[in-house]
Amino acid sequence: MPIADVARPLAGRVVQQLVRINILDMATRLAAQAFLAALPMLIAVASFSPAAVQRELLRSLRTLIGTGGPVVAQTGELGAGGDNTLHSWGAAGVLVALLSATAFTRALQRLCEVSWGLPRAGIRIAVWRWAVWLLVWIVMLVVQGTLHRAFGAGLILGFPLQLAASVLMWWWTQHLLLAGRVSWLPLLPGAVLTGTGAVTFCVLSGLWLPHALHKSTDRYGALGSVFTMLSWLIVFFTCVVFGVAVGRVLAQEEFLRHRLGAAAGAASR
Repeated sequence: MPIADVARPLAGRVVQQLVRINILDMATRLAAQAFLAALPMLIAVASFSPAAVQRELLRSLRTLIGTGGPVVAQTGELGAGGDNTLHSWGAAGVLVALLSATAFTRALQRLCEVSWGLPRAGIRIAVWRWAVWLLVWIVMLVVQGTLHRAFGAGLILGFPLQLAASVLMWWWTQHLLLAGRVSWLPLLPGAVLTGTGAVTFCVLSGLWLPHALHKSTDRYGALGSVFTMLSWLIVFFTCVVFGVAVGRVLAQEEFLRHRLGAAAGAASR
């Protein structure tokens, strides 16, 4: 990091980082890719999943967004569709959905690279990481409902479990998508910020999203619920972009840099 940047107050460096990565543009791009690419893949995978997995997925989606909505409704219809649903998707449809979903992973990888000032990773290095991330993301999404209930222990323990799982997921996500070019410890501040922000936003959105969905559906029909979900995704990914980008700034702060290691200011390899 340049000496002039280090001399600036923390707030100034945070603002500079957010302006540099264009936080709203990046969040909108991620939200659009999630809605147009990742969610269809999720529905396609659910169509081939056992009934028990579909039930857990529905429970997890309701936990994350605090209500139903078009995505939950569409996923729920898959379980009732039986063999007809499988036939309508077909192996080719699922394959296309999976390949399309890598656009979302690529956008997420670009966020990590821009935040850390790194060039794009080579295609041969990155392509298998996109598929691995999507697989782990699906697994994590399925178990969210179980984590929320703390494996039956109750909601009081559920929030800390969700928080810990979210922090670990975003810690691993950054390391994976950066192709190991930044060591683990410097990525921890971003993981804590992103994981905490994502879980907190999902909990708080449960207070207003159900009402917003019902109101938009009554006023504009199904299209209104789509607009509401897109708005929810944009705000959600604003939390994600903020966490990853500001995490890099915090990792370079003097009080953290010595604890996180010299690689906090630059790629470790």
